[in-house]
Amino acid sequence: MWLDDREVNMEIGIDSFAAAQLSEDKKHAVHSDRVIGDLIDRIVLADEVGLDIFGLGEHHRKEFLDAAPSLILAAAASRTKRIRLTSAVSVLSADDPVRLFQQYATLDLISKGRAEMVVGRGSFIDAFPLFGHNLNDYDELFAEKLQLLLLIQKNEKVTWQGRFRAPLDNQAIIPRPLQQQLPIWLGVGGTPESFVRAGMLGMPLMIAIIGGETHRFAPLVQLYREAGENAGFRPEQLKVGMHAFGYVAATTEQAKEEAFPGLFTAFEDIRKERGWPPMTRSQFDFQCAEKGAYMIGSPEEVAAKIIRHSKALGGLDRVTFQMDGMYVGQEKYLQAIRHIGQEVAPRVKELLAE
Repeated sequence: MWLDDREVNMEIGIDSFAAAQLSEDKKHAVHSDRVIGDLIDRIVLADEVGLDIFGLGEHHRKEFLDAAPSLILAAAASRTKRIRLTSAVSVLSADDPVRLFQQYATLDLISKGRAEMVVGRGSFIDAFPLFGHNLNDYDELFAEKLQLLLLIQKNEKVTWQGRFRAPLDNQAIIPRPLQQQLPIWLGVGGTPESFVRAGMLGMPLMIAIIGGETHRFAPLVQLYREAGENAGFRPEQLKVGMHAFGYVAATTEQAKEEAFPGLFTAFEDIRKERGWPPMTRSQFDFQCAEKGAYMIGSPEEVAAKIIRHSKALGGLDRVTFQMDGMYVGQEKYLQAIRHIGQEVAPRVKELLAE
């Protein structure tokens, strides 16, 4: 049975990569200070319309302005009251677990207990040469740093030794968060080993689905749940979230027409870098349709899509929309957030309760 108390209380929110914005005609770049200011205004509105979570990614390339996400979230914390604030994701492989924990523990104090982290390896490798790491150590770096971060999460004083950083000998890691324990989720793509790792550690799981059919991830989620239960964790401890491209307008046709040009532009540089074929309109339409991952459409259609995603994956605790690479302009972003908070989220809760 996929529906339980956790799914009835599904959290809905927004994720952002602080994408460097283009004007609505896609011809001119918006100045960086305005991009950051507009982003914080979107977080404030998400709080006002009752959304549960706002996440901010981490990148180290010209297309994005989220190289220091905890600073942006701290600025947003001073202007919000209820919404939880999280990384989405912190590139743990290229960071120091002590400093990362200190940043988000401080954010927790500023926000009065609303901070979280989603940690992962990221979808780009720019941070590795920037911070002097060897890509040959890709897996070992992440495994070791995750071990240390989870140790710090549970203990104020830490004794630890590893390969990639100086050892710690009964060292106090301060400040501590306001929450009894700072929530840390594991962000994953499509690697089975990552799902199993999250389950064995009993960590909440955040799945980034950037395309394809959502139900194809169901066997991986099952691996996660089986690994977690075999490791002794209760089912309610094994939370599952999903992050996907999303955008909401008054009608599905309007949402698609407004979202496609920007999303096509956003994909162009990445697809050239990685050798992908261009995105076609038919591919985009498929992703917006019943089995595709995108949550793009009218409030009613997107709410129904979220329910389908949840059923396909055996129940979801959290769903987040990624939409700031669509270059629709601030007013349309704000209107989409209003639709999500005032129409989509209430409808999802009604459908789950039914």
